[in-house]
Amino acid sequence: MTWLLDLDGVVWLAGRPIAGSADAIARLRAAGERVAFLTNNSGPTLAEHVAKLQKAGVPAAPEEVVSSAGAAAGLLDAGQRAYVVGGDGVREALTTEGVTIVEDWKQADAVVVGRTTAFDFRMLTEASDAIRAGARFIATNTDTTFPTPDGLEPGAGALVAAVAAAAGRAPEVAGKPHPPTVDISRKRFGTIETVVGDRADTDLALARAMGCRAVLVLTGVTSAADLPVNPEPDEVADDLAAAVDHFLSGR
Repeated sequence: MTWLLDLDGVVWLAGRPIAGSADAIARLRAAGERVAFLTNNSGPTLAEHVAKLQKAGVPAAPEEVVSSAGAAAGLLDAGQRAYVVGGDGVREALTTEGVTIVEDWKQADAVVVGRTTAFDFRMLTEASDAIRAGARFIATNTDTTFPTPDGLEPGAGALVAAVAAAAGRAPEVAGKPHPPTVDISRKRFGTIETVVGDRADTDLALARAMGCRAVLVLTGVTSAADLPVNPEPDEVADDLAAAVDHFLSGR
């Protein structure tokens, strides 16, 4: 069985490890549980995700990590052209799928929007122009916020909402909890036993879509003051370490 863990808000905050998470993952693996990682953060490349995990004390192979960028790229066919509002992770995933990235929005078959701190008025204008001209509109994810050690920052969903408003069209969404991510997770990891995350609308909803146990940790977007949430989790834990303690003590 596999534990599918979110990264931001569960393992770290903007790359800063959350105390106890690395040890909790090590204890799960030592107990014979498989651990994999699924993030809606499309900005970093796959190698960057793996490097951050290793820096946080969590050994991980590239095949153990899936991001919403990969799910979004899987919606396009090799040879298609995409205008990108997003980070290097989106560009890498598209290139891996054989999609050509174009800077001229008039050439785009699709517009792919993810989280990027470089978002500006030019990107908003060109992305919405391309969508109104008929380009397919794909969002890596719609998380409106992104947890950091200093609080919440705008997430990809904030950028997606701006493009959607300007273009007058809703996107196809690839990330948690939508079918592209469900499909890629099942294909990569098989049967999922537990999903752990810090958001109800993505992580807990993904668990419900996959029919597995949902654990909410309070180290990211959701705090105790936000409870109850919908969908409801099967368990609420202060952090990943507490969730693993509870699981292992009940075996």
